[in-house]
Amino acid sequence: MDSMTPTPPVPQAAPRRRLSHRGAVTVWTTLLVAIVGLAFFLPLWWTFVNSLRPGAETFRYLAPLSWETFFTLTPTAGNYLALLDSDLGRAIGNSLLVSLVTVAAGLVVCSTAAFGLSAFRFRGQGALFAVVILSFLIPFDAIAIPLASLFRDWNLQNTFLGLILPGIGNGMAIFLLRTFFLAIPEELVEAGRLDGLGWWGIFTRIYLPLSRPALIGAGLMLFLFQWQAYVWPLLMGTDREHILGPVALSNLQGQFQVDYGVLFAASMVLVVIPLAIILGFQRYFIQSVTTTGLK
Repeated sequence: MDSMTPTPPVPQAAPRRRLSHRGAVTVWTTLLVAIVGLAFFLPLWWTFVNSLRPGAETFRYLAPLSWETFFTLTPTAGNYLALLDSDLGRAIGNSLLVSLVTVAAGLVVCSTAAFGLSAFRFRGQGALFAVVILSFLIPFDAIAIPLASLFRDWNLQNTFLGLILPGIGNGMAIFLLRTFFLAIPEELVEAGRLDGLGWWGIFTRIYLPLSRPALIGAGLMLFLFQWQAYVWPLLMGTDREHILGPVALSNLQGQFQVDYGVLFAASMVLVVIPLAIILGFQRYFIQSVTTTGLK
């Protein structure tokens, strides 16, 4: 009968303890991420709420803090409507124009350069690519002043061309596109050559269609480079017709009387436009980064 007695099960306390420990870590990590996210979100939300209030009420509910600090029952779009008739509205429009033209022209230049550095083999190719890498390792603001002096000699100050040109040849965009181009199978290039395609046909019919995620990622880099630029527009766009958004926003802060409602409305526009573009193309940008370098 003793041989028929079932063996008692082995206690599973250790695995359960390990699972409960992992659950606790997950809960605390989620809580920490939520707190950090809230710390970043609250100033942006406060700015948005105050952009819907008259400028005289901006700091009315700061002391003491209450629910009215972060919410308003009487929102108004007057501050945003005021942007349309102000220099800030013109400056934001100039920023959008300069950024979009930079993306269009920059993708042509950067993709062509990346194709030349990936599809051809020539003497000095490594040194040339090293110069491309060095170009985005050096902060642009470090060369902005001597470059602005050169542009003034070319009569490019207070012109849209002078504002756009430095952003067209972006070393980081060239690096990203070249790395993506290197992952394209050589068999496709050979098949294209057998079908009678020249190098330009291979570039436009094989490389570009397969590199849409990388092109979108490079376009986002070019857009953000121009949209958030401050030193270069400050040096080159000094008149009313060519001033850009960040410079106009900074000039408004330096006046004796500031309408904070309009100021916050302009700040929200300058934040929301690139945020909407990034969120719209997020999956393409992530795909371009995750597939770069794979072959």
